[in-house]
Amino acid sequence: MTRHYSALSLLKEGLAGQTGWWQAWRSPQPKPRYDILIIGGGGHGLATAYYLAKVHNIRNVAVIEKGWLGGGNTGRNTTVIRSNYFFPESAALYEMALKLYEGLGRELNYNVMLSQRGIITLAHSETEMEMAARTVNAMQINGTDAELFGVEDVRRVLPLLNMSPEARYPVFGGVWQGRAGTARHDAVAWGYARAADRLGVDIIQSCEVEEFLVEGGRCRGVKTSRGEIRADRVGMVVAGHSSHLGAKAGFRLPITSYALQACVSEPIKPALDTVVLSPATGTYASQSDKGELVIGGGLDRVPSYGQRGNLPMLEDVIAGLLEMFPSFRQLRLMRQWAGIVDVTPDSSPILGESPLPGLFLNCGWGTGGFKAIPAGGTLLAHLLATGKHHDVSRPFDLDRFTRGRLIDEAAGSGIAH
Repeated sequence: MTRHYSALSLLKEGLAGQTGWWQAWRSPQPKPRYDILIIGGGGHGLATAYYLAKVHNIRNVAVIEKGWLGGGNTGRNTTVIRSNYFFPESAALYEMALKLYEGLGRELNYNVMLSQRGIITLAHSETEMEMAARTVNAMQINGTDAELFGVEDVRRVLPLLNMSPEARYPVFGGVWQGRAGTARHDAVAWGYARAADRLGVDIIQSCEVEEFLVEGGRCRGVKTSRGEIRADRVGMVVAGHSSHLGAKAGFRLPITSYALQACVSEPIKPALDTVVLSPATGTYASQSDKGELVIGGGLDRVPSYGQRGNLPMLEDVIAGLLEMFPSFRQLRLMRQWAGIVDVTPDSSPILGESPLPGLFLNCGWGTGGFKAIPAGGTLLAHLLATGKHHDVSRPFDLDRFTRGRLIDEAAGSGIAH
């Protein structure tokens, strides 16, 4: 059986009728006990399992998922990767993720289709240009690549952008991060799943958590639709459903779940070779390798678990796109969907032990979860393996809400988070 992906193995299997490939991952029956159990089979959960096995040599690990692998927010995002954050704590976190992404395809032996095409965050007034300069200075001090663009710089990278002085939102410049870009969301999940499986991790789908097993005031495992599964430590990585599962574990999280909508157009010839964000409209867009425009916007500020979103928010997103690119008016939409994101009061994630000892959290990413997958997995794996914080994860512990050490990145970055 062929395991390693390479040009030679592709040729070999092509000549053999594609019959000799090793399965990407197994579908085992759950064992009654594991060293570590991870709830949630999305990108963060799978990455956590991989780094537990690869970095910490803990391989008696299971990932359980109530649906199918990568079927939640990992498969419902707009694939943007960036680290253009303001505060040092956030910059360290997302820069860790971006650096890991840059070598992820080679490490996993799986093409995650990383495309570092850059991102431009537009400024539409002199005041916004002052804020852009402040952001660039902060990013450079934090060790992140950043450049302040003027009007001609923007015109060079976005020739179709509405640059008219009479535009509703005239362009004054923007913040450019050249190492940002996109990656294939499904490929990230599949790559981590395949690599974790090869290291001995059990990935168990269609396995829903019904209740937590608590003995002596400590989490000892979970009761699932497929029976009891015990573990010394449990990680909870369920994105928009974190507050729901937290309630089952007996505590309340400072999280509200919202729908975050996105859509794609019909495919067209290459017209947009970077990611562009307009804070004034809240709309951002990129073009996929298939030619579709991938379009997103801000949160639908009505708490919801509906994965369809609603028409008024979609209209706002499309209106923002057409303000930037009037030439896209004739395009037809192909698909529209929503992911359920978990938003904290300071728009920054929660990483650390929960109020229930033995249960560890990776949640609260809001709209920033996909870009943070490698870092989120690395940091939660460190917590589960050692019981202690990594230097990067410490500022994001749940106790920051009692200590008053908030990291208000939405205000700091001035962008949708």
